[in-house]
Amino acid sequence: MPMPEPCLDLYYWPTPNGWKVSIALEELGLAYAVVPIDIGRGEQFDPAFLALSPNGRIPALVDRAPPGGGAPIALFESGAILIYLAEKTGRLLPRDWRGRHAVLPWLMWQMGGLGPMLGQHGHFKLYADETIPYAIARYEREARRLYGVLDAQLARGEFVAGDYSIADIAIFPWTMTHKAQGFTLDDWPNVRRWYATLRARDALQRGLALGKALRQGGIDEQARRTLFGAGSQGAPTASAGHDATGRSAPQVVRRAAAAPDLQHAAGAPDDASAQDARRATPPESDA
Repeated sequence: MPMPEPCLDLYYWPTPNGWKVSIALEELGLAYAVVPIDIGRGEQFDPAFLALSPNGRIPALVDRAPPGGGAPIALFESGAILIYLAEKTGRLLPRDWRGRHAVLPWLMWQMGGLGPMLGQHGHFKLYADETIPYAIARYEREARRLYGVLDAQLARGEFVAGDYSIADIAIFPWTMTHKAQGFTLDDWPNVRRWYATLRARDALQRGLALGKALRQGGIDEQARRTLFGAGSQGAPTASAGHDATGRSAPQVVRRAAAAPDLQHAAGAPDDASAQDARRATPPESDA
């Protein structure tokens, strides 16, 4: 019996913000198609992708069967996508007023605080051509402060805001970089306990495994120019497997909802070691 076509198209690259959405899709058991967007080759600046994500950052999501029917809905910004999926399914975000507004501040905290600050610390510590001690120290202090905020919140319960939710899903991928960034979760025992609890979830492992092979090989010189060079709105550089616009040749991976073999297809990733984190594309290029 043929499998139904997924109604959700995920435009994706395996980065912390990409993982947020792949984890949520797996947790929700939704069928989806994956369209890889190679941000190291500038595909995020292709006009076709910019029509979906005007900020030129992954991930993006297209729902071809939105609630209420009508034309497909395109979304960008990982936090907005998480809210959309939670509202579409009625899961991972409480429906009651108090519960909902316990979760949303922590989602915004990740979007406006933890993600950007860990991104800056990771950039200056791991990727910058020039060592700038002031920048490294500044963002390390802020990263440690934010880990402390998270630890204090997790002292109150098993998860970040009541039951397991999109707040946990948004925060977790960024904490995966802790080893590469020189942190130990032993400094924050509640975060360490929460981290272990989430890593034991099968759906989370499947979300992390999605496209793992895409980021093997590290960041080459072309990727460094694309990701860190000035004038990021320039035209993408053509490379093997790309058409004249610079967009990847069609490479859509059809996936069934919570297929049992997905967690084994690429292998569930280990804890984020320094080598693994360096292979992940830098966070400046996703959203």
